[in-house]
Amino acid sequence: MARRSSLREFQERLARRLAEARTADRRGLLGFQAGSENWLIDLAEAGEILPPPPLAAVPLTQPWYRGLANVRGTLYGVVDLASFHGQAPTPLGGRSRLLLAGTRLGIHSALLVTASAGLRSADDFEADPGAGDARPWVGKRLRDARGHPWLQLDAARLLAAPRFLDASVE
Repeated sequence: MARRSSLREFQERLARRLAEARTADRRGLLGFQAGSENWLIDLAEAGEILPPPPLAAVPLTQPWYRGLANVRGTLYGVVDLASFHGQAPTPLGGRSRLLLAGTRLGIHSALLVTASAGLRSADDFEADPGAGDARPWVGKRLRDARGHPWLQLDAARLLAAPRFLDASVE
């Protein structure tokens, strides 16, 4: 009988810990760098982040559209986020990463970013009272405890932006 009681307690503890983890995930953010800018994306919007696999070039596309990546049998269109914002292209390899940003939305789109900055808590940031941002996919402008600026990415708005959707060269 003691064994059943222990199993029930274990299951209750496990259920409580899973509920706490889900609550914590809603407040969690993934930090990354794209060119000279620091970005945050809500963990609920962020997909997997991984080293970039080999990319297949796609002719007649904008320079910021880096090509197609095969991630476990699924093709993802890869956009260099820094280059998309008018900065220098992100080199493949080293600290660069591929962020599968459209997974939750059912879109096979990946962002090539300069580096991952790891998991962050929303409590570590405060609103930046500075000027707004003209880019509609910038959800919020924030500052960390050291005063560094961060931009919060609204992945749904980025993936729906007409300029993002039109990667062809005219």
